[in-house]
Amino acid sequence: MLQVDANNETLHELGEYIAQKLPDSVLGQQVAYGDLSLDVPRDKLVSLVRFLHDDTRLRFISLVDICGVDYPARAERFDVVYHLLSPTRNLRIRLKISTDEATPVASVTEVFPGANWYEREAFDMFGILFTGHPDLRRLLTDYGFDGYPLRKDFPTSGYVELRYDESRKKVVYEPVKLTQEFRSFDYLSPWEGTDYVLPGDEKA
Repeated sequence: MLQVDANNETLHELGEYIAQKLPDSVLGQQVAYGDLSLDVPRDKLVSLVRFLHDDTRLRFISLVDICGVDYPARAERFDVVYHLLSPTRNLRIRLKISTDEATPVASVTEVFPGANWYEREAFDMFGILFTGHPDLRRLLTDYGFDGYPLRKDFPTSGYVELRYDESRKKVVYEPVKLTQEFRSFDYLSPWEGTDYVLPGDEKA
């Protein structure tokens, strides 16, 4: 318990130090789940990330992850969340900015080249745009994919399905056919009494 309190105190001090050095770059802060979380204005993101990386007291030199979160009811429906690690301080920090479908976010690849694929994934899954990215294109889905799979309004079945057509010798796209709705599921465990015998239980 004392260790947790000491860690929280360290994170609060860290937040105060950052807010003092860059007061225009922090809209709000909180300690949550053992990390310091900062709400950051979109236009201050790159300068804050560079400061966290270069400052000798901080040295957040490792980019752990960039991910998107979708809140469809908001005007700025997306949060873009950055997780950074300082190995020398053994501390983590979380940066959150908000944006919408049309407003791009500045790429942090000039500070963290490894952000390249994280930002491509956020673009591919959510449609979040990044300016200054060296190669912003889809990463996990096909280049002709329709929609963004991790948006809350994207149907779980998708819009199309693909299969390899043996006669045409190529992959073809077709409307989704939910054939599983015609199957019959009894939802019974084999141990709850069925009219078939489990393999290996023939003697029983």
